[in-house]
Amino acid sequence: MRPSPILSRLIPALAVGALVLAACGSDDDSSGASSTDAATSTDAAPSTEGTNADGTTAAGDACGPTIDEGVLTIATGEPAFYPWVIDDDPSSGEGFEAAVAYAVAGEMGYDAESVVWVRTTFDEAIQPGAKNFDMNLQQYSITPERQENIDMSLPYYTSNQAIVALDGSPAEGATTVADLKDVKFGAQVGTTSLQFITDVIQPNQEPFVYDDNVGAKAALEANQIDAAVFDLPTALYVSGVEIEGSSVVGQFPADAGGTTDQFGFVLEKDSALTSCVNDAITTLTDSGELDAITQEWLADFTGAPVITVE
Repeated sequence: MRPSPILSRLIPALAVGALVLAACGSDDDSSGASSTDAATSTDAAPSTEGTNADGTTAAGDACGPTIDEGVLTIATGEPAFYPWVIDDDPSSGEGFEAAVAYAVAGEMGYDAESVVWVRTTFDEAIQPGAKNFDMNLQQYSITPERQENIDMSLPYYTSNQAIVALDGSPAEGATTVADLKDVKFGAQVGTTSLQFITDVIQPNQEPFVYDDNVGAKAALEANQIDAAVFDLPTALYVSGVEIEGSSVVGQFPADAGGTTDQFGFVLEKDSALTSCVNDAITTLTDSGELDAITQEWLADFTGAPVITVE
C-alpha cells in the first residue's frame, strides 16, 4: 500500500519520532507510560482564574465544577499518535482528537487558553476512582462494561475493526472470518480489538495480548504473530507508515457481530460535566462541524477491503 499524500509528507518527521517512541510506551491504540507528573505536563496551557476581571462567571462554569476552577483539564495518551494527534502535541489542536477536544471545549465555554492537557495510560483512565482530568480521549470505545466504572460521552467517531498483516502472512487474501481461523493474532489488552478477536473471529489459537499497541506492532514486525487488529484509521497508518511490507488485509462492516467502535470521552463516574460534553457533541454533530473535522483529518483513513463474518 502506498502512503497517501498526507502520509508521505509526514514520513520524514515520523521516522525521527519513531526512534524515540521505540524506547517508550504507546495507544486502542492508544496508551503509553503512566504520567504521575501529569499536573506538570509541558502540554499545559496557561490557566485562568475562577472569575473574570469584571466579576462575571469564568468560562465554562455553567457546565459544572472542574478539577481546577476556570480550567478544563483534558487527557490523552503518552505518546499520542497520528492521525489522532500530530507530533504528540495535543495543545496544537492538530490531529483529529486534538481538534475534536478543542471544538467540544469551545462549545462548553472554554477557549484554547483555558484548556490544560495531561497524560494517562489507556487502562488507568477507565479504572474506578478519582481522576486527574475532567475528560479524556484516546480512542475509547463505548461499552457497557466500561460504563460501570466511568462516564462515557456520546460518540464523536465511529470506526470499523481492521486487520494488519505482513506480506505472505496466513491472513493475506482473507475474505471471510472462516479464512482466519488458523491465523495467530495479537492485540492490546483491554481493547475492543482484542474482544473482537475472541468473540467474532474466534481463531483456533488464543490471541497474544500486549500492554499497548507498541507491543502488538513490534510482535507483528518481528513475525511473532501473523496479524494484529486495530481500529481502521490506526490500521491504515500502521501499514502505510510504520511497518514496511505490511497491508490492511481487510475491515469488518458495521453489521459484523457488532464490531463497529464508537469512540467517546471518558469522565469520572457521575461527573457533573457529562451532560455538557454530550450537549457539545450534539451541537457539533448537528452543525456539521464534527463531520468537517472528520473529513479534514481522517479522509485518508476509510478505505480497505471488506471481510465478511458469514
